[in-house]
Amino acid sequence: MTGPTKKWLLAYAVAAVIFAGLDAVWITTVANNLYKSQIGDLLAPSFNRPGVVLFYVVYVVGIVHYGVRPHDPRASLRSRVAGAALFGFFTYATWALTAFAILKDFPAVVAVTDIAWGAGVCSAVTALTATILRLHKPVPAA
Repeated sequence: MTGPTKKWLLAYAVAAVIFAGLDAVWITTVANNLYKSQIGDLLAPSFNRPGVVLFYVVYVVGIVHYGVRPHDPRASLRSRVAGAALFGFFTYATWALTAFAILKDFPAVVAVTDIAWGAGVCSAVTALTATILRLHKPVPAA
């Protein structure tokens, strides 16, 4: 495996762990209660595991590509976080504003909260991942 591929896969792994952890905290402390109180009648009795796995696998690719950018050594932390914030904003806005536009009585508070979460979590994942990668010093091969 080449150096750039290893670097990208390391960035992906770190971002995936951070995103999954932050999202788990978000879902258990905020989203579950908000969704149950605001859109409970739209929720399935349980989540679709393949859908969850696919979302995380695909979404983290976007965070790494648009935020972390492991192959762009000239990118500042600020530009990486800005890219991630925009990625999170637009992707979560796509879902939230579509739901707001087409679902009967979809609450604006859920749409706004989701959009803010998307921008915030992608920014945090990128900042943490980029910082960890900067601190990671590969051990030279013997």
